[in-house]
Amino acid sequence: MDRIKIVGGQRLKGKIPISGAKNAALPLMIASLLTQDRLTLKNVPNLADVNLLARILRNHGVDHSVDGKRAGNNQHIGETFHLTARDIVDTTAPYEMVSRMRASFWVLGPLLARMGEARVSMPGGCAIGTRPVDLHLMGMKALGAEIDIDGGYVVARAPKGLRGNRIIFPKVSVGATHNVMMAATLAKGETVIENAAREPEVADVANCLVKMGAKIEGIGTSTVRIQGRDRLEGAVHTVLPDRIETGTYAFAVAATGGELFLEGARPELLETPLDVLRRIGATVTIEEGGIRVSRDGGHLEPVSIETQPYPGFPTDLQAQLMALTTTARGTSVIRETIFENRFMHVQELVRLGADIKLHGDTATISGVQGLRGAQVMATDLRASVSLVIAGLIADGETMINRVYHLDRGFERLEHKLSACGAIIERITA
Repeated sequence: MDRIKIVGGQRLKGKIPISGAKNAALPLMIASLLTQDRLTLKNVPNLADVNLLARILRNHGVDHSVDGKRAGNNQHIGETFHLTARDIVDTTAPYEMVSRMRASFWVLGPLLARMGEARVSMPGGCAIGTRPVDLHLMGMKALGAEIDIDGGYVVARAPKGLRGNRIIFPKVSVGATHNVMMAATLAKGETVIENAAREPEVADVANCLVKMGAKIEGIGTSTVRIQGRDRLEGAVHTVLPDRIETGTYAFAVAATGGELFLEGARPELLETPLDVLRRIGATVTIEEGGIRVSRDGGHLEPVSIETQPYPGFPTDLQAQLMALTTTARGTSVIRETIFENRFMHVQELVRLGADIKLHGDTATISGVQGLRGAQVMATDLRASVSLVIAGLIADGETMINRVYHLDRGFERLEHKLSACGAIIERITA
């Protein structure tokens, strides 16, 4: 099993190209199930989750090809996927695949809308909370589907097709918004989603669906209206840059000191995290083609935040911010409001010398003079990269185990960081 070794204490300086957003690429790939025509996606990141989803889609009958890179091409530019679901050969998404990645559950809506039936295993993925699928099922029932749970599978049927309806989510859910929005594009009549997720990745999927012929209003707002169509067409769409990767590297250079230009980053996608960076002591400059983040060696100020749905502070950057605040001058407070079990990185940061106390959904971080390298273990995707940030600022050597979590969501992380001065390497067992 691969590990990552880091020798801390190096300032970061250079340029990091930002990859396409995993959280947009996955539902965009699933949207290929809605049409018989080819869907071409550009700037797709090369990640374990993306490759697993491609396998799952092939199981349903999706033809999948990837454009190769020619000599002289920018190797940092994401891949181009061609996905064609001319014939759906299987409407079952099996346990052995869905249990490995939660987002694959989102095939439920497109399969149900196009084929009138779907049998999808209950999902798996990171162990950061229960993350139930009740809102997904509520939405499908509102669109007229019959839902049964049989042997760990959701069995959904709509033999006469789905019908538009008004759906009011009791809480914001990115996954349920994706699932219902995609299903509604092929439903009869109008669907209105109230309290829809506003995340940029949801808007990116909606914009792609519009290119495919869907009629969607209110993109990027909490009220989304979809006029169902008889069929959707093929399209070409470029995946937006990953705001979580952007924030991760921005927090990393704030932690180590130095200066990074985050090439391709879009500042409007993460205004709240950039404001937090400024408050903590980093300099953030918006430039043509990206974002420049620097810290000249001054001390870090403590901050207090709570995670919120977009446009609030994202839960996917909570662990990275915690790593950054471990050496701030004072006490920081982070409250996690999205997932009830997303503090598993705390004990690993403590192994590195951090002073963190947990009280329910709140972590209190008392800044220390410095961290010390140690053996640590990644527990989930975002927790793993928080340990990378901590390792970059720790004295001595840090060894991070179970880094397959990193490969699910960060493309070429050790290469991008080592090119900017970090002493970091992957050790393959």
